[in-house]
Amino acid sequence: MNALTPVATAAKAIRPFHLAFPVKDIAVTRKFYGELLGCAEGRSAEHWVDFDFFGHQLVAHLAPEECTIKAYSSVDDHQVPAKHFGVILTIPAWKALAEKLIAVGTEFIIEPYVRFEGEVGEQHTMFFLDPSGNALEFKAFANDSAIFAK
Repeated sequence: MNALTPVATAAKAIRPFHLAFPVKDIAVTRKFYGELLGCAEGRSAEHWVDFDFFGHQLVAHLAPEECTIKAYSSVDDHQVPAKHFGVILTIPAWKALAEKLIAVGTEFIIEPYVRFEGEVGEQHTMFFLDPSGNALEFKAFANDSAIFAK
């Protein structure tokens, strides 16, 4: 095994991931990710901005022509955007975010609900779009050991 060989998540410290994604407007993106989602801003330039996305590096790049959803996948009787990203929260943090999003009138792709209820992998989930049309999923598990359970 070398330093790049994957090992069980519980046996290692999780390192932050880096995700770059397209946006239509930097100012609107700052408001959404910074003010609504509470992500601290890092470095930036005229055409890009870094955010601390729950401990991960998220970089919004001005590229309006790339902001589209092209495909969906059927999951638990819902149409899930094939291209999406998000984070796994604790259930209390997930519920607080869902309440905040509902209070500000967020239009959900998939409203907050419990997916796979009573099954392995039961999870709270919700999908919505950022102002550039990027699909976000926030989810939570009662027990994190179920994240990769089969």
